[in-house]
Amino acid sequence: MDTARSEGGFVDLSHTIEHGLVTYKGLPAPVICDYLSRAASRELYAAGTEFQIGRIDMVANTGTYLDCPFHRYADGKDLSEVAIEATTDLDAIVVRAPYTPAQAIGPETFRGREIRGRAVLVHTGWDAHWNTPGYYAGGPFLTAGAAQYLRDGGARLVGIDAHNIDDTRGGERPVHSLLLGAGILIVEHLCNLAAVPDEGFAFSATPPKFKGVGTFPVRAMAKLSRR
Repeated sequence: MDTARSEGGFVDLSHTIEHGLVTYKGLPAPVICDYLSRAASRELYAAGTEFQIGRIDMVANTGTYLDCPFHRYADGKDLSEVAIEATTDLDAIVVRAPYTPAQAIGPETFRGREIRGRAVLVHTGWDAHWNTPGYYAGGPFLTAGAAQYLRDGGARLVGIDAHNIDDTRGGERPVHSLLLGAGILIVEHLCNLAAVPDEGFAFSATPPKFKGVGTFPVRAMAKLSRR
């Protein structure tokens, strides 16, 4: 798990992406290398001037990433169609749901919290297992009932610090289907939510503006209130 940095009122909620990192078991790890190395660049520029140009080969589901409707639905909005205000400076809350052997997080976890118009971030503590074999062995997830509650309650975005917001033991993905079908964005593989208060902060997780892509890594962050 990455160390939270809280400089200038920000907490980093993203995992570091590095060469060989496995985010989701069964998907390839990213290959990160030089396209142009500093040594090779010296032949192209004046003495004392050098540059590095990196090359990255990876699947979109790498690191801490955002899902938009196109990830699940062919006619859903892709990343190029998601408005900046949908992923930036969202009024947010953290809902504490410590991991239990039952794994499932139901609607009762969210009752009594004001979720309308907010980013709802689910803190389970599962990010402690990041980049270990145990990260993919079980893990917490939301139930279809929880997704329905969040959808009907008007959440704008839902995030979790686990390897999937859905139960992956079968082929169905009701949470993705319900939330993305309603235009509610999803962020998976968050971290450092223990360093963020329950309320009084803004959440951002803005991806590049790709056409025809439904998922991509983000630099997720919490901007804490200065009050």
